[in-house]
Amino acid sequence: MEMINQFLLTLDGFLGSAAYFPFVLLGVGFFFTLYLKFPQIRFFKHAWGVVTGKFKKPGAEGDTSHFQALSTALSGTVGTGNIGGVAFAIFLGGPAALFWMWMTAFLGMTTKFVEVTLSHKYREKTPDGTMAGGPMYFMDKGLNMKWLGVLFAIATVASAFGTGSMPQSNNIAVGLEDTFGIDPFITGGILSILLALVVLGGIKRIAKVTSALVPTMSVVYVIGALAVIFYNIDNLWPSFASVWQDAFTGSAAAGGFLGATFAYAFNRGVNRGLFSNEAGQGSAPIAHASAKTDEPVAEGMVSILEPFIDTIIICTLTGMVILSSGVWTDKHQNVFQRADMTFVEGIYSDDKQEDRQQLFQYLTLQDNQVKKYSGSIELIEGTPVNPDFTLIAARSIAEDIRFSIDGYPYSGLVTVVDGRLTDPSIRVEGRSLIHSTKLTTLAFTKGFFGENGKYIVSIGLLLFAFSTAIAWCYYGDRAMIYLVGIRGVMPFRVFYVAGFFTAAISDTTLVWNLAAVAIVIMTLPNLFGLLMLRKEMKSEVGKYWEKMKEK
Repeated sequence: MEMINQFLLTLDGFLGSAAYFPFVLLGVGFFFTLYLKFPQIRFFKHAWGVVTGKFKKPGAEGDTSHFQALSTALSGTVGTGNIGGVAFAIFLGGPAALFWMWMTAFLGMTTKFVEVTLSHKYREKTPDGTMAGGPMYFMDKGLNMKWLGVLFAIATVASAFGTGSMPQSNNIAVGLEDTFGIDPFITGGILSILLALVVLGGIKRIAKVTSALVPTMSVVYVIGALAVIFYNIDNLWPSFASVWQDAFTGSAAAGGFLGATFAYAFNRGVNRGLFSNEAGQGSAPIAHASAKTDEPVAEGMVSILEPFIDTIIICTLTGMVILSSGVWTDKHQNVFQRADMTFVEGIYSDDKQEDRQQLFQYLTLQDNQVKKYSGSIELIEGTPVNPDFTLIAARSIAEDIRFSIDGYPYSGLVTVVDGRLTDPSIRVEGRSLIHSTKLTTLAFTKGFFGENGKYIVSIGLLLFAFSTAIAWCYYGDRAMIYLVGIRGVMPFRVFYVAGFFTAAISDTTLVWNLAAVAIVIMTLPNLFGLLMLRKEMKSEVGKYWEKMKEK
């Protein structure tokens, strides 16, 4: 498992974590924002009119209404990225990461407008009478680059597992286990059956379910978030200020948080922003291609609202809950995930500025004197005897560490090689920073609802993540139709549901890293295609407004 995780991290180093990727993603959004003269601002009001049916044209081809298409696309984006993803970004990059999530969303509103418009224009009717669209179709028919369409479709199928199925299931299972003590195996089994019942009904059943889930889950989550924010109202302005102050400098060390450079906060903020709103990834256009309209630009208008709702509203609420509650800098008792642990030589302390600086350089991959530990550790009743090492867990100095096997304190020797435990049966627990869903869940208990706040996160997570899994199954089966035709849909759905179940009992860090890789493999071909069709996009917008003037 650790070898797979390391491979994914290495691959991510050339993709999402590479220095060029945030600039490519934001650069395309910035280019189209200028090229189309700030459509995310100019067309914002008109977009609400379209989604509410103000410009509805009877008899238009399609499978869903504008609202249902928006709900399906939102169900694909409003998911674990809004709960666990924001927490993960802050855990890695501090408050500054939230600023870059905002920037990703603002520019992403334009990117999504472009990708949805072009995908809707080149959509096709399948043999079963439903619509199929997405970037693979404009790459094929608009650019005459079928090979690129095939590459994108393959990446979409992979991303369906890495973005839609596995992270969602994993986060649901972790959240329900932490809150209600439900075994992940049971969670995965029950939800896999429910998922199968929904997705086998096709886009109409999917749209019906998501159009009910999205408004419900959003209201529940917003109420819970505001209960924490108003409870910690004195910390609200300092939290906002830290986001802006650290945006171009990086986040300073605070509590157990050892700090983050500007580059790291920028990269993680953009990366998590993409995971949350998927602007530029090319996924949402697949849902919007099902909308009943003969005007591709009209559906593009609807999509402008997605990053706004997903990131500017919901992710901001999550971020303010975490920052205002203060839990992100505190160490908490938890079981350390193996992928989060590294043993280093020597004894380091949070109380020493020199130690903090050295570990900060180590975590940010700068040259320093910190070395990974190799050797044997003697334990008595789970406690190290005369330790000559420091355990870094979740990017913080672990405290009060205990080793156990099958729930019992372990006595004897354990071996560490190059910073990693060699015995997979050893469980290590203690106090450290926490991240992802666990961090958000804890933050929600610091409000007017007290400990009951964790139930809001669990319910929100269940609805968010489950609806995301539903939408991504649709994205994947549309990609399979493009690749092999209708015959590929059912096998894909079976494997998709199986992956959903398997991820419920998998390592959280591994699943997040898989998602990070899958996203970028899908995004880069899509952004290339959008730039190639820039003149066509501008022409489509001009034609649309000419038609609107005639009405």
